[in-house]
Amino acid sequence: MTDSHGKHAKSDVEAEGALARLALRFTAFTEKWLPDAFGFVLVGTFVVLLFGLVTGEPLLKRPDDPAATKGFGMIDAWGIGFWSLITFTLQMAMIIIGGYAVATSGPIARLITRLARIPKSPRTAVAFVAAVAMLASYLNWAFSLIFAAILAREVARNVPKADYRALGAMAFLGLGTVWAQGLSGSAALQVASASSSPAPVQEVIKAGGHASGLIPLSDTIFTWQAIVATLIVYAVGVGMAWFIAPGEGNARTAEQIGIELKPLIGRGSPYNGQRSETRRPGDWLEHSPLFSLLIVLLGVVYLVRYFSGKSFFNALDLNTVNLILFLLAMLLHWRPWRMARAVRDGAPAAAGVLLQFPLYGGIFGMIAYTGISARLAGWLVQASNQFLFPPLVAIYSCILGIFVPSGGSKWVIEAPYVLQAANELKVDAGWMVVVYDLGEASANLLQPFWMLPTLAILGLKARDIMGYTFTMFLACFPAALIAVTLLAPHVTG
Repeated sequence: MTDSHGKHAKSDVEAEGALARLALRFTAFTEKWLPDAFGFVLVGTFVVLLFGLVTGEPLLKRPDDPAATKGFGMIDAWGIGFWSLITFTLQMAMIIIGGYAVATSGPIARLITRLARIPKSPRTAVAFVAAVAMLASYLNWAFSLIFAAILAREVARNVPKADYRALGAMAFLGLGTVWAQGLSGSAALQVASASSSPAPVQEVIKAGGHASGLIPLSDTIFTWQAIVATLIVYAVGVGMAWFIAPGEGNARTAEQIGIELKPLIGRGSPYNGQRSETRRPGDWLEHSPLFSLLIVLLGVVYLVRYFSGKSFFNALDLNTVNLILFLLAMLLHWRPWRMARAVRDGAPAAAGVLLQFPLYGGIFGMIAYTGISARLAGWLVQASNQFLFPPLVAIYSCILGIFVPSGGSKWVIEAPYVLQAANELKVDAGWMVVVYDLGEASANLLQPFWMLPTLAILGLKARDIMGYTFTMFLACFPAALIAVTLLAPHVTG
């Protein structure tokens, strides 16, 4: 009986297309052997520690200068870095909760419900979620994490035979492909703003021919080369999603995994409806939209004054994005009690960030405050020429992104070395920002750091979807490498 079942399952797998079989085999492996997301950061900590020791970094050392940012031993650097991302941690937690509050508001929930009715078959469902997730991440990566995850749940409810693991992986796809080339790309926004770009980075940019020390968005993500590269990766991502979607015989549905999919709106919805308890006269404040509207008014006046006389995208930072999400959520939820409920329901999605970001800060410290960063960059320059430098930087950015999964923080570390090398090899600095971002985004398909909010909403584990994300990496990353290599000659100096 067991043998017959095993043969039947094997024949089902063999009936799939080559890419679907590959994805299923990777998924079977990750479900069995891959640790949870927390395990990744635990192992990653000691991988970086051992790498530093093997390459000659001391275990214990503190420089004489108390203001020094280099020359620390591995353990000292880990301790200094542990809380170095604390502000970023809170920003990320707020952006996740704010995005969740916006995505579960009545108007956005109705939009998601309408979108979720478009796909009719399991294969189109997987490709559709991938397409929408990448488009949403191009507009804003933080919102896409929540929006696409909720869309994937609703699509799974409407197309119950679709593979829930594949839908979950596609909901995250934007963060592994095009987000950094979009309107919220950290590196591009940093080099375009004097307040965000550190002085050493601005000096290197000046040496490369930009007298202001800044690189406008028109020279990075809005060049035709960057747009073409982004479209190539987008098309490959949607095409791969179509081909790797398993058929009904191999699909694991939400029901089979044990996940209950409640409707997003209407009867049974956890997000909408009215409060059931008896209202007291003192409850009028949280049921009245008056103060919600006043808070929104305060915020809008501030934002108008903040952006006055500035380039919108150059002035946009994480704090501003968070404020916009907060105000939008207040407006869309209309009544304070609904906003409070949305924040309470969204808070668990930020739990993984609060737990793991300090440990990633420690990894960041071991790379940034020792000689590891400069050593890696030196190896990169020695192995490069003008033609090979862009793809090598993309590979380098991807590898480093596995251990320091933060586009903005990682760029600050590496920008002086990468841009200095670009100057020496006469490669356009704005193009290198594009290249770096494409490589950094691809790393997200290989490690679960940014998957945490999406996984929390979907009720999945990293091992459930990483077989699919790894398969997507095998297609999307080479597509990015080919694009940055073939397009680079058109923008070299």
